[in-house]
Amino acid sequence: MNEKEVHLVKKVSKDLGITYKELADNIGYTEANLKRSVSTNQLSKQLQTSIELYLKTIKLEKEIEDTNQLKQLLNTFLNK
Repeated sequence: MNEKEVHLVKKVSKDLGITYKELADNIGYTEANLKRSVSTNQLSKQLQTSIELYLKTIKLEKEIEDTNQLKQLLNTFLNK
């Protein structure tokens, strides 16, 4: 990892406004594991993949929510 790059754990935590503990809980890691990864500036392939899948899940959940809202609006409009 390039030293100038912001560590993925740090970036995702900041972008989502969550703590390392919350991120760890959401991806099945321990807070200590995430802190160790940041302090050593190392990122395992498994941790990177877990974070990427977590971000995809968040995105897909948002898309489902948006789709359901659109569906509800369309149903309301069509039933008038």
